Amino acid sequence: MNFLTLENVTKSYGPKILFKNVNLFVNKGDRIALVAKNGSGKSTLLRVLAGVEGSEGEQSKILFAKDVRIGVLDQDPELPGELKVQDAIFATDNALITAVKNYELALTSEDTNALQKAMDMMDELQAWEIETKIKEIISELKIDGFLEQRVSTLSGGQKKRVSLAQMLIGEPDFMILDEPTNHLDLEMIEWLENYFSSRPTLTIFMVTHDRYFLDAVCNTIIELEGGNFYRYRGNYTYFLEQKALRDEINASTLDKTRKLFKRELDWMSRTAPARTSKNKSRIDEFYDIKDKVSAKRDNEDLQIDIKTTYLGSKILELHNLSYKIGDRLLIKDFSYKFKRGDRIGIVGMNGVGKSTFLKLITEQIKPTGGKVAVGDTISFGYYSQDGLTLKEDKRVIEVITDIAEYIPLEKGAKMTASSLLERFLFSREQQQVYASQLSGGEKRRLYLLTVLMKNPNFLILDEPTNDLDIVSLNVLEDFLDTIYNGCLVIVTHDRYFMDKLVDHLFIFEGEGVIQDSNGNYTEYREGLKQQQRDAKISRDATKNNSPAYGTVKKQVGDGEKKELKKLERDLSQLEERKQKLTEKFNDVAKLSHNDITKFSKELDEVQNQLEEKEMRWLELSE
Repeated sequence: MNFLTLENVTKSYGPKILFKNVNLFVNKGDRIALVAKNGSGKSTLLRVLAGVEGSEGEQSKILFAKDVRIGVLDQDPELPGELKVQDAIFATDNALITAVKNYELALTSEDTNALQKAMDMMDELQAWEIETKIKEIISELKIDGFLEQRVSTLSGGQKKRVSLAQMLIGEPDFMILDEPTNHLDLEMIEWLENYFSSRPTLTIFMVTHDRYFLDAVCNTIIELEGGNFYRYRGNYTYFLEQKALRDEINASTLDKTRKLFKRELDWMSRTAPARTSKNKSRIDEFYDIKDKVSAKRDNEDLQIDIKTTYLGSKILELHNLSYKIGDRLLIKDFSYKFKRGDRIGIVGMNGVGKSTFLKLITEQIKPTGGKVAVGDTISFGYYSQDGLTLKEDKRVIEVITDIAEYIPLEKGAKMTASSLLERFLFSREQQQVYASQLSGGEKRRLYLLTVLMKNPNFLILDEPTNDLDIVSLNVLEDFLDTIYNGCLVIVTHDRYFMDKLVDHLFIFEGEGVIQDSNGNYTEYREGLKQQQRDAKISRDATKNNSPAYGTVKKQVGDGEKKELKKLERDLSQLEERKQKLTEKFNDVAKLSHNDITKFSKELDEVQNQLEEKEMRWLELSE
């Protein structure tokens, strides 16, 4: 069944044509990823599909199948700020979802009649299964801790997760997704990957830079290049193979075209103007050849060949490093001596101290215990997830020349700031644009250039893959893998990026504990899953051998069910309190010493209560 048909769709902004007369067909069960460079029009095409923006041309058609329910996930979703998160998630006309919403509201009230009525409706619609699914989605996306908050109080990442939950719960026939893995931690990404993979009838059209996600979820890749679509039936790995083959053929064709262009250019220079009418066909052909050669020249890839500063024998040493905020311990007695060529990935939940660790080793903040010793030859390059702070009156070229007019390259060569910007895909014309007018991906690319051009020999990348297109990511990976020879520390949710570049991990486990583990991220996760499987086998064996287990199970009745519902309400309230307390530490400078002590103690108490109630909830839910 055909869900979507695009015919002769064109979109441009001023003189820039993003795509022209493109055709596309999406059938039921297609899982399509759109791949293109930043600025090529990926998000624009999604907005055209979603009806947010119009297409151009009299022959343009965008046709959806009748009665197909469409779900759209924007890169930066807008939700009604006055709504509570729970109301925003359940904002749908789906009768099943409405029944679950009314049931959840009745549970928190003291109206027994309303609860009975809601339960009757759940029975009538057979909505108990979908209630379980909704709870899974809310729990896995870690939304259950702020369900009672207003949408207007949420961060951008929280809004993205709420919008994703709303769409998944609504179960549309056709999902249009713009960077669905952005703002998700690694565990959430793996859950979403499994969620989509286990539902083969879903139809998806998405943009994402997460290549493992592409491999696991998609069965079709569409490349947008030069305003045209190229369709590849397969996952991302298949796309890479076929893309390389197409590029090889194009390179051979381009070489022949350039030779032909040189011969025709020589003919043009010898042809008198008076004879042009006689040779009009050949002259027209010359300009067609010229356009082909010029178009390829404008489509060059990002190139990085920046020099790395000399690295001495003493690099960076951490001696019993500790850091506390009040009574809250983020890092406890951690020691490590960095070696030449170290490539370390940092893994851990949000809020466990990863960014604090990066600031400690770069001496932006001082430890509360232990010592950081930095070698004399160390030149840090720190790419922060906060991005580049740009002044509105700074042009792109000025951002770079403020750092240096010339940049040293390998073997004593130099390059002008303008030429270096061209290597990073900023044309001479674009270099005169104000930096504040760049797209998110272009700002990230410019920021990366400002970090690399200082020739660091100790490079720290904090979420470098956000907003970078796959082409730029591949080039950055190749540079770090084959050219850059300094130390590398990476914090990222991009598993592909981490697997390719790191050889061991610092795993932040909470309570100040940092585990040093050899291997890449995938090896670490496989080891963790094996531990969980072994633990489950051990628990099952213990239960089966326990004579009391069956007796306890039979005794679970109405009292335990009520306790279970109460525990769920308590856990939700405790998670919300924990979130609010954690947010207070986002700006420690505004807190007095007494406040820090008070909030840290309260946070510990909340955490203890959470652990106790979660254990009891697990006992009852089994």
